[in-house]
Amino acid sequence: MKSQNSIPATKVERATKFVKTGFKVGGNYIKHYTKRMFDADLTKEDLHEDNAHDIYESLSELKGSALKVAQMMSMDKNLLPKAYSEKFTMAQYSAPPLSGPLVIKTFQKYFGKTPQQLFDSFNMEAANAASIGQVHEAYLQGKKLAVKVQYPGVANSIQSDLKMVKPFAVRLMNLNEKDVDKYMEEVESKLLEETDYTLELRRSVELSEACSHIANIDFATYLPEYSCERILTMTWLEGKHLKDFLQTNPSQKVRNTIGQALWDFYDYQIHTLKTVHADPHPGNFLMRENGTMGIIDFGCVKEIPEDYYQNYFVLINPAILGDETKTREIFNNLEFINEYDTPEQLRFFSELFKTMIVLLGKPFHSDTFDFGDNAYFDSIFEYGEKLSKLKELRESKKARGSRHALYINRTYYGLYAMLHELKAEVRTTRPEWLLATK
Repeated sequence: MKSQNSIPATKVERATKFVKTGFKVGGNYIKHYTKRMFDADLTKEDLHEDNAHDIYESLSELKGSALKVAQMMSMDKNLLPKAYSEKFTMAQYSAPPLSGPLVIKTFQKYFGKTPQQLFDSFNMEAANAASIGQVHEAYLQGKKLAVKVQYPGVANSIQSDLKMVKPFAVRLMNLNEKDVDKYMEEVESKLLEETDYTLELRRSVELSEACSHIANIDFATYLPEYSCERILTMTWLEGKHLKDFLQTNPSQKVRNTIGQALWDFYDYQIHTLKTVHADPHPGNFLMRENGTMGIIDFGCVKEIPEDYYQNYFVLINPAILGDETKTREIFNNLEFINEYDTPEQLRFFSELFKTMIVLLGKPFHSDTFDFGDNAYFDSIFEYGEKLSKLKELRESKKARGSRHALYINRTYYGLYAMLHELKAEVRTTRPEWLLATK
């Protein structure tokens, strides 16, 4: 893959790139409808292919928060047309890498030395490149290391990038700007944290140690003396990303073992630590044929407020959903409904969220759950399609749900999606107080 020699860094340079991409997309529409005059069989999917290519190419050059938002959207298969989802998935671990001279410049800025002077050997060709940084292989005293180098200017461009992305989010989510702002603030705070490798180092050590007892999972050992706010060094973990792992045709036993490890990892963080690795895309998990798995990248971590935790998870118990007064109180606390809703809106949104909770909470209602059940996931996708067509939702300009839901929902969506691809059957261990009553 061709490397980049520079990244647009100033607000003007990045805004210009956005504008140029907009012109390209506009040109694609003109070309598409011109071609349709001569070829009636040309589909909207062809237009999506062209636009997805141009937009991804642009975001890959910009890197940072713009590319990270694309990565986040790729995790929701219902949010974007297939062409966009497939293209944006590449942002998880296959973006164009930064050129060698820029990598050396970063090391010289923070360590006063080149990577070759710090390590016994350092591969200038990136092993993986994502939205915020790229990983290089290095050796020191016989140990194989992974060295994550952040792209220059990423941290400083977050606020301006999100301002440019916001109009797109307003249109996509059909909300007014004020309501989008609270979600954008949550995204911005997490992106700023992800660019602070000193914070990531501390969280990586703390969460790795806290989760070290979980079976079939291992973590890297981090090297603080070779890390700083823009460079993070750790021991190398072997394994394959989910797509490559599945191509090895693992047995059902191995799929179940890895699936159980994933479930246990997230179950312990959410219900015991109240702090969770909130970036559950396949690029952060390294799976092996013996049923073990390495977990990397604690840059995006969500700390769950106690009051939000209590309100959010108590709804898993069907007995609570059967109590209209209690449910109304919890829905208000979670910002699903509000004091300005009309009686019709209260009924509509209450029933809508009850249906969603029952559907998405189904894995918690039995001791084991088969995430390979296509019928279950079809029902989720079908319900998503139904929601997208509801007039009441299309015309609603009010955001529904707390800002905390953004990363908690994203975490569960990513977990469910990976377990579904693994076709894993897992024991849905959970705290006693979350057990559903029969």
